[in-house]
Amino acid sequence: MSNNIKKQRFDTLLTHAGYQPGEHNHSIQVPIYQTTAFDLESPERADRLATFEELGYMYSRMSNPTLAALESRVSALDGGVVGVAVGSGMAAVTNAILNAAEGGRLLAAGQIYGGTYDAYKRIYPRLNVQVDIVDDINNLEAVEKAIQADTKAIFIESITNPTVAITDIEAIAKLAHKNGLPLIVDNSLATPYLLNPIQYGADVVVYSATKALSGHGSVIGGLVIDAGKFDWTTSRHPQFTDDIPIMIGKSFAEAFPQFPFAGRLRINYLVQLGAVLGPFDAYLILQGIETLSERLKKQSESALKVAQFLSSHPKVSTVNYSALPDSKYHALAEKYLPKGAGGILSFGYKGDDEGIYKFINALKLFSFHPNLGDARSLIINSPKTTHKELTHEEQARVGIFPELIRLSIGLEDADDLIEDLKQALEVNN
Repeated sequence: MSNNIKKQRFDTLLTHAGYQPGEHNHSIQVPIYQTTAFDLESPERADRLATFEELGYMYSRMSNPTLAALESRVSALDGGVVGVAVGSGMAAVTNAILNAAEGGRLLAAGQIYGGTYDAYKRIYPRLNVQVDIVDDINNLEAVEKAIQADTKAIFIESITNPTVAITDIEAIAKLAHKNGLPLIVDNSLATPYLLNPIQYGADVVVYSATKALSGHGSVIGGLVIDAGKFDWTTSRHPQFTDDIPIMIGKSFAEAFPQFPFAGRLRINYLVQLGAVLGPFDAYLILQGIETLSERLKKQSESALKVAQFLSSHPKVSTVNYSALPDSKYHALAEKYLPKGAGGILSFGYKGDDEGIYKFINALKLFSFHPNLGDARSLIINSPKTTHKELTHEEQARVGIFPELIRLSIGLEDADDLIEDLKQALEVNN
């Protein structure tokens, strides 16, 4: 039986893309190749594998058949040419940024996950990547003004964490390309089901597969997807025309003409820094992906109901959710998120820290922990946890106020979630 992914629609790709049972003893499930290494068979074949004259598996730090199925599947969902699976979402972000911007500058969105923002300040500059932060990445004038001669990439989130702002990907991509820059998009909150960044001009897409992509709070993982469209051979990115040490006389652009970004990331960063995803973890992510459409559809519908309830509650000062008609991002949500605005929202609680703590402690269904996109509903006070790395001034500049609370809506009945929120909000009355 054939498996022509080019003719298959999204929901079919979720369960079939990147895997041919006939190549794996006709196993219906993707097998878990729990092995350190693979038999090279002969010195001659080892030479061919090492110089990519023959494609195959040598050592699981570089590649593994279970991971290859995951990489191919997510790449197919996004419309990319190839993917690289890594050990976490932060590994995906860090590897992608270093691969694109090493020795230069990164222009980055200020509305971003707290761990990424912390890396802007403490990690990347020490690794010879200077970061220029734009608080409102949709302010194209500010973005263009921040571009310098040694800027090498622009980095954004499609849906921001925790303010749930929607980034105008298409406009930023056009601006980036006008200036010879690639656009890297963290699409973790939207997933390929809600939004395809490559369709709007993204050159590289990264995921924390820990979140909605796997969707069950059972695995840590990340992915980098190469769109295969950007020209990495210009003077801004000389690292892609450098010779590969194991292939004297051949550059990354020459060795991997369809995907020089992913090829270099795998050889230089995955292999050398070793943020490897395990085969069993890859299998768990694949299991979660099979139900992506059903989960995100219900979570988006439930999140809208919860957002509508909170919008009318006297203990709530504001609600951040782009599907609400009065959201400043509503027009962008209609363009980029026609299937739904996702399961993440945040709101302002009218009260002090003591009131917030009482409210959170009174909840019965919501779990208090920092993950996102779980099958269970989650709550976190972001300014004191996921974004604690930001100073009060930095938090204020990107819209994270002290009373902000983030919700990740799961698969429970929306009415039960609303009842739980309602009884907890009344604790301080």
